[in-house]
Amino acid sequence: MLTAMLAAFAGGIILNFMPCVFPIISLKALGLLRHTQSPAQSRKEGLGFLLGCVLTMLALAGVLLALRAGGTAVGWGFQLQSPLVIAFLALVILGAALNLLGVFEVGLSVQRAGELTIERGAFLRAALTGALSIIVATPCAAPFMASAIGYALVQPPAVALAIFVALALGFTAPFTLISLFPALGKWLPRPGAWMNTLKRGLAFPMFGAFGWLVWVLAQQAGTTALAAILAAAVVVSFAAWLYGMAQQRRFAGHDHKVLFALTAALLLAAIVPLPSIVQNGAPLTASNTIEEVKWSPQTVADNRGHGKAIFVNFTASWCITCQVNEKTSLSTQAVKAALAKTGTLYMVADSTKFNADIDDALNELGQGSLPLYVVYPADGGAPKILPQVLTPSIVVNALTQASGKKT
Repeated sequence: MLTAMLAAFAGGIILNFMPCVFPIISLKALGLLRHTQSPAQSRKEGLGFLLGCVLTMLALAGVLLALRAGGTAVGWGFQLQSPLVIAFLALVILGAALNLLGVFEVGLSVQRAGELTIERGAFLRAALTGALSIIVATPCAAPFMASAIGYALVQPPAVALAIFVALALGFTAPFTLISLFPALGKWLPRPGAWMNTLKRGLAFPMFGAFGWLVWVLAQQAGTTALAAILAAAVVVSFAAWLYGMAQQRRFAGHDHKVLFALTAALLLAAIVPLPSIVQNGAPLTASNTIEEVKWSPQTVADNRGHGKAIFVNFTASWCITCQVNEKTSLSTQAVKAALAKTGTLYMVADSTKFNADIDDALNELGQGSLPLYVVYPADGGAPKILPQVLTPSIVVNALTQASGKKT
């Protein structure tokens, strides 16, 4: 248990530098820069981020363990297997981007005309940032995480929750340490007018995250859901603009209730129809230049030990590390040539939407998260699990060893 907790803590720290955390890097970066203010404010914001991360991790882990105890074979990252969750997250991140651009403000108060202070709502804003970070960033795995999560999922609930908390603490450690000990952040620049420019510039990575989530939704639920989320995005953006106008009217002492009511009505109009549309959508058919054999536990069993190596790619559209490995390694000419020369069967286990067989296979292999790459030797020997971050040479060498043929 101690080893698993240490591995989870280390994996959480490394997760800060993995592609999976890029979608919320804007919010983390802006929060880090705020730490150059008063020590008391820094501690408040750091503790808010810590609390948001830990409570959200406990909630996700609790739901995961409850579902598994009830017989549902779900795995880590299950929250991004739901098109409805993806659609909701996309709109939340769109709202965060619009907030960074200054279309409307959250947790801010006005001291004088045109002058804003971030004192109000800092704790809640930091906690919500922590919650969003955990939801978006943790489905993919950093080094040490997969084995720790795989171990946690077969342990009693108390042990499993302790491991997940260790993961959350590792993820929050850099941010929290700087906030609790401001001396560590002396290298950060002093706050000033330049932060307003930076704040608006950081909105664009958030727009990139919105685009990524929209792409994932299209993979999960098809073009009808894509049209629905784009229409909802336009309505939400308009509502955010109206809300910003209402805030300015309120600050100026003018009537603002009609604009607030119109904002609420538009948000309801955008969100209420989404569940029925995205949940009933049909996923897009993905194209791949590598010849694939449809993965299933039975297909693997039928082909093991019959003179051909098997390469299984456990992946998902929402797993950014999976997509990076696909572009930098699996789709390269060297890997394609190695697959052809060794006669290896290439199988894809796509967990973009929930698949109980895939989660069962992850459990049997002792892994708790994606990405996962497994090579079954041609002679029927024990499978080999490859690193989560691939290079073409790693894959080619593994195929050569598993097939017994030189490439």
